[in-house]
Amino acid sequence: MARPLPVVDDLNAFYWSAGRDGILRFQRCEDCASLTHPPQPVCRYCRSERRGVAEVSGRGTVVGVTVNHQQWEPAFPPPFVVASVAIDEDPRVRVVTSLVDVPPADAGVGLRVSVRFEQSEDVWLPVFAPDPPLPPLPPDPPDLPASPDLPASSEPGGIVHGPVFGPLPDDIVPPAEHGRHVRPMVRADKFEDRVAITGIGMSPVGRRLMLPPLTLAAAAARAAVADAGLDLADIDGLSTFPGGELIGGFTEGGVVALADTLGIQPTWYNGGAETFGPGGAVIGAMLAVASGLARHVLCFRTVWQATYAAQQRAANPGGASPYGIGGRGGRVAGPQGYVAPYGLGSVALNLGMIASNYFRRYGATREALGWIAINQRANAALNPHAVYRNPMTMDDYLAARMITTPFGLYDCDVPMDASIAVIVSAVETAPDLAKPPVFVEAVGTQVTERFLWHQSTMSHEPQTFGPSAHMWSRTSLRPADVQAAQLYDGFTFNCLSWLEAMGFCGVGEAADFVAGGHNIAREGGVVALNTHGGQLSAGRTHGMGMIHEAVVQLRGEAGPRQVDGCSAVAVSTGGLAPAGAMLLRRP
Repeated sequence: MARPLPVVDDLNAFYWSAGRDGILRFQRCEDCASLTHPPQPVCRYCRSERRGVAEVSGRGTVVGVTVNHQQWEPAFPPPFVVASVAIDEDPRVRVVTSLVDVPPADAGVGLRVSVRFEQSEDVWLPVFAPDPPLPPLPPDPPDLPASPDLPASSEPGGIVHGPVFGPLPDDIVPPAEHGRHVRPMVRADKFEDRVAITGIGMSPVGRRLMLPPLTLAAAAARAAVADAGLDLADIDGLSTFPGGELIGGFTEGGVVALADTLGIQPTWYNGGAETFGPGGAVIGAMLAVASGLARHVLCFRTVWQATYAAQQRAANPGGASPYGIGGRGGRVAGPQGYVAPYGLGSVALNLGMIASNYFRRYGATREALGWIAINQRANAALNPHAVYRNPMTMDDYLAARMITTPFGLYDCDVPMDASIAVIVSAVETAPDLAKPPVFVEAVGTQVTERFLWHQSTMSHEPQTFGPSAHMWSRTSLRPADVQAAQLYDGFTFNCLSWLEAMGFCGVGEAADFVAGGHNIAREGGVVALNTHGGQLSAGRTHGMGMIHEAVVQLRGEAGPRQVDGCSAVAVSTGGLAPAGAMLLRRP
């Protein structure tokens, strides 16, 4: 099958046709001279509408690389290399690309490269080759280009102004520095104080249950309502992520489907993917309740990817992986059009490139990821709902087949069938309900980096530092006051990023922090990490399982996996962008 190609339009035609004369070109602002990629109608730095085109040298530095071993799309048989190249003239510009004349074993962060072009129909795809020809990698980490375009300065109170000129800021700003860019609260009182989580519910969970997703959603919803001591007639709000059918196996049909099934007539409802990760549906519900639009909002998230994948494989034996998200031949529009032609068919490849930068920058190895996977499996052994409960050793972890470097099988979360539901209620109603309420101490939603995965932070999962700093700005509690952290772990590397972003350890220190598993252990650790097994072992619930487990821990209902004295739990929901954070506590 031919590789997918981008849609060529008036905005990007100059970029995809540049290979005709062998010169790489990017959009340039005629006022501040900043380069922008992908092309946009307005300069993101100075807001000018005067857009031009600049020729560049075509030279750059590999800032992220992954060797893919998993079949995602028919056009890209493994193994193959995907890289992110920072352009010399403006390292904020990253090109997701293929490397040519580079054996996979020699593809590494810090490699100097120059552009070539491969023509396919009316598109000239930029690819990159070693420049000069491939040298041995230096023994020490090179000076890597900075990646995110965080503001260089801000007024007191964190309100950002003006374009970024001169040297770019360091790649990662420590959490306290990100706090400088957090906008202050408009009011002294917090909306979080007006809400509580009063009920949780879970459907049957497992691999390939072969149940309709709406059946799972209804089961979780009814369980959460009963857990709160409510009736369905009490529910006057519905909130879900990502809404209706977005990608196969990801939803049950959204608010409309569940409301029709359960006969709910909401005064407020919400569904969509452009929110603060899967937990954004819960944060949206909090805002609705705090404003008085609803008293009890049912939030839900349903996945049935395991059954969906089985159905797809049965219908198309030997076809591409049903989990791929890239193009499937033809033309691909929007930001995905800049990555799909190079085989970027999964989030795994995006995050694998970022992890490679972190490894080279801070000296981490796969063993750091292994300690996270081993910790999750040990916790899952005490969770009767977990998909995988057998013990895991470091040898088991390292021997597992590779997916895309540096990720092996046990670095990736487990596709499953499940629905999770949470009830957000007005705090005034909590004393009348069945279970002790869980209070919301703070949420974090602020964005301090670019949204586009391939143009955002290259050394940590994007959208971790902004939400974390925002959350801590809304509370007097600090990481030392937190006993457990339920941190998004679509991949082991997500956890490394969130541990640093939330301040449980310093930036670049997470590999040492997790070594041996002691600091993240359920008993005797600095912070108990993903006490139910996380998505790596308990199964992929796209963050809602993290909220569910936080509530279980704060109620003291976790049984043998209960963290002693658990009074505050940090939660993150979302991998790459978008993402959000929240801090939950006991009364």
